[in-house]
Order: sequence, then C-alpha cells, then structure tokens
Amino acid sequence: MDEKKTAWECLQIVHTKGRPTVRDYIPMIFENFYEMHGDRLFGDDSAIIGGIGKLDGVPVTVIAQVKGRDINENKNCNFSMPHPEGYRKALRLARQAEKFHRPVVCFIDTPGAFCGISAEERGQGEAIAKNIAEFMTLRTPVISVVLGEGGSGGALALGVCDELAVLENALYTVVSPRAFASILWKDPSREQEACNIMQITADDMLRLGIAETVIKEPIGGAHNDLDKISENIREYLSPKIREKLQKDIDELLRERYNKFRRIGEFTE
Repeated sequence: MDEKKTAWECLQIVHTKGRPTVRDYIPMIFENFYEMHGDRLFGDDSAIIGGIGKLDGVPVTVIAQVKGRDINENKNCNFSMPHPEGYRKALRLARQAEKFHRPVVCFIDTPGAFCGISAEERGQGEAIAKNIAEFMTLRTPVISVVLGEGGSGGALALGVCDELAVLENALYTVVSPRAFASILWKDPSREQEACNIMQITADDMLRLGIAETVIKEPIGGAHNDLDKISENIREYLSPKIREKLQKDIDELLRERYNKFRRIGEFTE
C-alpha cells in the first residue's frame, strides 16, 4: 500500500494516462457480460454502459460510467459526462433488475454530468433527481464503486446504494476542485489548494461515513496492475452481493434509508 497521499496527489493518479476504465474492468470481473442500449425515450448514451453479466455465477446488472482510454474514446463517451438519456438508461436497467431481483452494481467515474444546452433541454436535472429518488426505493441490492472521479450529481445519480466502496486513490466530491476555487475564491488557479481542503479522498469518505469500504490499489495506482485491482474489486463485490441477497428486502431498504439519513450528522 502507498503512503498516505494528499487529495491533489490522488487527483494526479486518477488522471494518469492508462488508468483502467470500466471497459477494462468488466471483462476481468464479470462473465458473459451482455450490453444493453437505449433509454426507450430518446436514444443511447455512450457515457454510460449497462448490461447483464454474472459474478461468480450470480446474475447481476452492471451500470457504469465510461471513461476513454485515448482521445477518440473520450470523444465518443463525451469525456465521461453523461446526458439525461444515459441516466434514464441506467434507471431502465435498474428497474429491470428489480423486476427479476438481480442485484445492481454501479461503477462511478465521472467529473460530472454534461451541462450543455442540449442536456438541459432534455431534462438533465430531472433525470438525475429521478435516479436518486428511485434508487433509494429500488427493491433489490445496489452496490456502488467509485473507480476514479466521483463528481457532483453526475456521480450521485449512481451513488444511492446499500454500500459504497471507493478505490484507494479515487475521489468523491460535490464539485471539482477547479470549480470550488472558481466559485469560492474567483480564482481557478487555486485548484490544488482547494483540492487539499475539500475532504474528498477515499479515507475521508470512510471517516465521514459516506463510504463503507476502501479498496486497495497496487503501489503507484490501479494502472500498474490491472489483474490485481480487478481481483480486489471482485473479492469485495462477490461476498457483499451474496450477503445483501440474503437480507429481507424491507430491512435492506430501511438500512439504505438510514445510511443516507446519517450522512452529515456530527457531534462535537
């Protein structure tokens, strides 16, 4: 395990060229993955991939935000900034999973939802809000894993879950450090300073009760050993999913509700 790093150092690691994306992880973690497309309302969004696979023999629905491994892939997936049809596709697949009582595994890796005019015209805010509301009452287990960047509502739309895991160098934040510096100090050049005071690292998420698990990365970052980090994710997911499937669904929903009610409660 690496020595404790600052949030800024973690940000540089998750921006490392060659860091694995969900397209690397899916074939390493799941068997017989079959991708499904479209929201049945407007179209498909390549910034979110979804489908059905098996994890150690258990059928699961996988919903993931896609980062590119090169400039062409990044252009194709809109630099991992989903449009509303991406979130509606995610919700369609989550409802299908609920119908067949398949657990849902979400992988979060986005700087934030796309904020362009076209996305706003098609109801970006409503799509994110509806995901948050409906995932909260989804009657099947939901496990989410932050792979790199977990930015703003774009991440939270897939982050309402029974348990949240964060990769060791990943970040989970209400706003990007650059946006934080721009809004708070009117000075985006103070991005590094903002990053290091925002409390957005995996250890911060664990300490604040937002995440339940930190998944260790190989020394230097996930890009240094894809096999090892995939194994670590799989070793976390497989028993956790089996554990959640054994719970009474009403008890699972109460625990999910209470998990989010506790966030932000502090005593001094």
